[in-house]
Amino acid sequence: MRSFVNDPVKDEDEDENDHPHEDEDENENDHPHEDEDEDEDENENENEDENEDDHPHGSGTKMMEDLQHFIHHQHPLVFNENDRRGSWCRGCGEDVYGPSYWCKECYAYVNHKSCAELPLGLHHPLHPKHPLILFSPERYKNKEFPYENVKCEVCKGVDHDRQYSYGCSRCNFNIHIKCAVVPIEAEFHDHPLTPFFKSITFTCDICGKEDKGRPYLCGPCSFWIHRRCARYPRRVKVVRHKHPFHLTHSSLEVDQSDSQICPLCVQKVDTHYGLYYCSPCDFVTHLDCALDGRNREELKDEESTESKATLEIEDTKLGEFADSSAYKVKKTNVGMDGTEIAIEIEHFSHEHDLKLSDDEVQNNEICDGCVRAILPPFYRCVECSFFLHKSCAELPRKKGHPLHEHPLTLFKESYYSKCYACKRRCNAFIYCCMTCYDCELDVQCSLISDILTHPGHEHQLILSSIQSEHNCSCCGFKVSPIFRCSTCDFALDFKCATLPHTTSYKQHEHPFTLRYTAEDDSGEYYCDICEEERNSKHWFYYCEDCSYPAHPKCILGEYPNCKF
Repeated sequence: MRSFVNDPVKDEDEDENDHPHEDEDENENDHPHEDEDEDEDENENENEDENEDDHPHGSGTKMMEDLQHFIHHQHPLVFNENDRRGSWCRGCGEDVYGPSYWCKECYAYVNHKSCAELPLGLHHPLHPKHPLILFSPERYKNKEFPYENVKCEVCKGVDHDRQYSYGCSRCNFNIHIKCAVVPIEAEFHDHPLTPFFKSITFTCDICGKEDKGRPYLCGPCSFWIHRRCARYPRRVKVVRHKHPFHLTHSSLEVDQSDSQICPLCVQKVDTHYGLYYCSPCDFVTHLDCALDGRNREELKDEESTESKATLEIEDTKLGEFADSSAYKVKKTNVGMDGTEIAIEIEHFSHEHDLKLSDDEVQNNEICDGCVRAILPPFYRCVECSFFLHKSCAELPRKKGHPLHEHPLTLFKESYYSKCYACKRRCNAFIYCCMTCYDCELDVQCSLISDILTHPGHEHQLILSSIQSEHNCSCCGFKVSPIFRCSTCDFALDFKCATLPHTTSYKQHEHPFTLRYTAEDDSGEYYCDICEEERNSKHWFYYCEDCSYPAHPKCILGEYPNCKF
């Protein structure tokens, strides 16, 4: 199979206007890939040492940052050596991770480097009579040639609107660029991958899925993969781990001593196929879990990723930031153990000073930070009805959380925000991302990390930020993010994980305790407040003194995180 860039072979009887690529008198601006002979001579003189095969469009490495491409006449495409945005490639329709060309002016027209540098013409063995010309998807959308025959002659597919194809204007012959047997390169593999010419049933050595089609093959390694799997980046960074991961498809590289669990989805990882791996920590994830937008973090260059400064920042990812106190101390006392106790503070959330109190609270007062019942010790305002648990007053003003890649800042809400984790409305303290404004967490959810030990379940729970088919075992709702058990099928959402262990209800004289199993074996279970039937497997509140069961929603109300 031979390729060419300019001057494809023409049929003498063909009308010169049948295809814009083949017009001898064509203006050089009509197709930006084609240069005049004199321009080629000048380029050859200026780049004598340059290998012209390095860039099919006649541009060497010095010209990579500026490419005129026929897909976008308005602006040149700029080279990006390490594109990690996962944008859709206009050439092959697959995600872009690695070298690419794109339009900075339009923030669009992204192409893999290999797709942008495809030859404009191709002599293919399936159609030896005439050369094939590269077409963009727009020709099919606009019903220009060769839209009459939209099927690829190899795969019989019709998705021309998603990728470039090669076509013959004389014979109405079409073939996808993926089916044209053009070798591709994968970041994570040392050898080029060549498409197998026949359709066969095979198991991909990266994703582990059995499929029927035309795999890409590395002969020296006996390595078969989907074309789409060749696009996985070699290295990635996830929010919940301080080291970058690298893609491996060798089970010998991964510790086989125990069953490997992906901490992002809390599911078993088959180590015989491709996965992302952190060797210092023996930490593995599924390929798609690591690339999920909710888990992925921007990967810095080699120097900054591994530098001491980065590791110091990551050490605060799940904790406090330096100098992030939310209050100023006005007065202190020395306790019996010699520790200094702040007895009067100026807190950012309130206009008056707050004083520490150990007295019992009257009238069922509520904390203005977490909207839970006030218990000593707490801070109170002597001028108005403002209360803060001592623990809420000491919350850091800035902290990291495994659910989000950026630092979160503590605010006192004056309107009703919705917590990203539990999906409840809140008008008290809330942690908000001031970088992307895409994450808000109430106090209770912000205090939970990615590993949870809960009295309602015997095993340790791991935070899964991947959309799951599992419903919460305690309320039956399907929500993400959710905590999952790697030992059994138990799942726990943030709403249930943050239910108070004990609470009160209106004028009821006894406290209610959160129960995890049915109160008896009668087989009939009802809520004594709404009088509707209860699911025996779901958590509920129970008054032991009165044998009084109730739904959590009936006890806590519809807006338990709002202070009215």
